[in-house]
Amino acid sequence: MENQTSGTEFVLLGLTRDPFLQSLLFTVVLIIYLIILLGNMVIMLVIRIDCHLHSPMYFFLFHLALVDICYATTVVPKMLVNFLVKGSITIAVNACMTQMFFIFLSAGCEVFMLSVMAYDRYVAICNPLKYQEAMSKHFCYQLVGSSWAMGLLYSALNTIPVLNIQFCGHAEIKHFSCELPPLLSAACSGTYLSKLILLFSAVIFGSSSFLLTLISYIYIITTVLKIRSAEGRHKAFSTCSSHFIVVGLLYITALFQYTKPESVSSIILDQVLSTQYSILTPMLNPIIYSLKNKDVKAALGRILKKLQFV
Repeated sequence: MENQTSGTEFVLLGLTRDPFLQSLLFTVVLIIYLIILLGNMVIMLVIRIDCHLHSPMYFFLFHLALVDICYATTVVPKMLVNFLVKGSITIAVNACMTQMFFIFLSAGCEVFMLSVMAYDRYVAICNPLKYQEAMSKHFCYQLVGSSWAMGLLYSALNTIPVLNIQFCGHAEIKHFSCELPPLLSAACSGTYLSKLILLFSAVIFGSSSFLLTLISYIYIITTVLKIRSAEGRHKAFSTCSSHFIVVGLLYITALFQYTKPESVSSIILDQVLSTQYSILTPMLNPIIYSLKNKDVKAALGRILKKLQFV
């Protein structure tokens, strides 16, 4: 496929222009994307079908899987097409802005969804007798709706100011997708407000969701350490360990990417960090939650047994 740029398009640098590496990366990224789709869809299907998983914890996991599919689908299909392109890789301005909007929406929703899941574990472990009352179905819907609303707000705050920025002719985005930091680097002028909003919104939204998660786990760890039974402590920690891993993978890379000074920035570093939280994390989430979660594995086993008798 051949592409030419115009005044209504950006040029994407992409990961590489080497034909062999493009073919190799196309295969690798396609496999990863299929794992993301299959893994998260399986989790969603198992949670929907198995009545043993109809609890707040798995309700939130269902929506986390949905967010991961949305996040990866916003970025990966365009990457795959770009690997097949010979010559300049381009993206229309409107398509670029749309992709950026959904990247922010998915990222914002994911961090608050993780905070909601941490709060759910806090209530389950620290106040087990009040769990059913505290985590009512109506309240769970409110928490999920709030996560999407915060993602929408985060996205709107960062997308709207960019619409007024002037970009140079044939502006080159030194990245494989339309993330805001590399997009602002391609602008001619007028980026101060967008950079300011990006910094403050990333710090406020990121730190607030992180603090909610951190406080929940401080209470959880304090409560678990008070359990006299070693088996009880192990069981409590095992239900939270997978969440620890997911939170660590996402927060460390995403917060560093969006708050690091320009002096630390580099094309390779930016692309490595973006690959981690936009592609690898959505792939790892279903693997982590399925392999480390006995309930999900048991539910999947029950479904497979039922299918054998059909």
